[in-house]
Amino acid sequence: MRTQVGTWLCAAALAAVGGVAAAQEKADPIKIGVMGDMSGIYQGNSGPGSLAAVKLAIEDIGGKVLGRPIEILSADHQVKPDIAASIARRWYGQDGVHVIADAVSSGTSLAVAAAAKDTKRIFLASNAASSAFNMDQCNAYTVQWRSDTYASANAIVSSTLKQGANTWFTIAADYNFGHALQRETQTIVEAAGGKMLGGVRHPVGTRDFSSFTLAAQSSGAQIIALANAGDDMVNAIKSLDEFGVLNSQKQKVVSMLVFITDVHALGLKAIKGLVVVTDFYWDFDEKTRAWSERYYKAMNKMPTMSHAAVYSATTHYLKAMAAAKSDKAEDVMEMMHKIPVDDMYARNAKLRPDNLLTHDVYLVQVKSPEESKRSWDYYKTLDVIPGDKAFRPLSESKCPLAKQ
Repeated sequence: MRTQVGTWLCAAALAAVGGVAAAQEKADPIKIGVMGDMSGIYQGNSGPGSLAAVKLAIEDIGGKVLGRPIEILSADHQVKPDIAASIARRWYGQDGVHVIADAVSSGTSLAVAAAAKDTKRIFLASNAASSAFNMDQCNAYTVQWRSDTYASANAIVSSTLKQGANTWFTIAADYNFGHALQRETQTIVEAAGGKMLGGVRHPVGTRDFSSFTLAAQSSGAQIIALANAGDDMVNAIKSLDEFGVLNSQKQKVVSMLVFITDVHALGLKAIKGLVVVTDFYWDFDEKTRAWSERYYKAMNKMPTMSHAAVYSATTHYLKAMAAAKSDKAEDVMEMMHKIPVDDMYARNAKLRPDNLLTHDVYLVQVKSPEESKRSWDYYKTLDVIPGDKAFRPLSESKCPLAKQ
């Protein structure tokens, strides 16, 4: 009798412990860290908008994955790589964050990518454009979701060369993204028979672009290309307009990275006719409009392509986790490559071995005030460049993952 009672008590105790452990395991949340610029020069294409987009992704997945609730952490890295690295390592190493999304700007994103590699956790680089992420600084735990500098430069250069403009001058932000875009542009221009007449670089956060504008104007280049983003791009455009370059008959201004929030800030009158490259526009079709209206209700503004990208990347990550039946980074990454990517953001998409998502890229032109029919009706599509034509061929990648 003692043996039977003892056995029953032991079994009951084990069952209780097992039940508690199972309950704890089931209750442990899947943690997503949204890191970005919440108050600085890139807040318009990052910040609270990225947080809203990730919330929509979680809502669409049902609020849970693997039977566990999904929790969001957010932080402002102030566009400082050291702060981004510190937050990422704390999140990954101490706070149990499974994945980080956004991180905006190549410098801060590269810092997060290094932390992801060291801790073997996933980073969704949904808001970084430098080709370094799929070239020499690629790693097995970082995926690049938005168009890189090569795709952006390739689309713009191809379009302008068709129109007979073959001399170029660049105004670039003085950090990894600007350097990469400047380099990619020169390579593509010269390969196509064009000529790069020069270029200048400006510090991030520059207010006075007069000296850079005068250098571009005096170069005589047919094309003045902006290789910057956010407030830097906006201030450069304002300066070019002030000096009469924006509407010059001799020189044409193109921007490699424009967000719809930039267009909204500048106004159609100021930049009508500007040709830009984008991955996403809210008014492309029914799919883009339906999702964007939901985003608009949360933010009272239309999403940028970066906000659409972070939604797409987060959704795909969560779907891959569910399909893999595991939260282990290696299992989820493997499944991310296996299941298809096809949503309102990424059309004809493919996640390549070098962890670069290729997809259709759009060449659009900013409408004139007369052409715009309503608020946020800013773009008209000039061309659709298929992913296999827009992005660097995989055979030219310097990423070790591509060779594997």
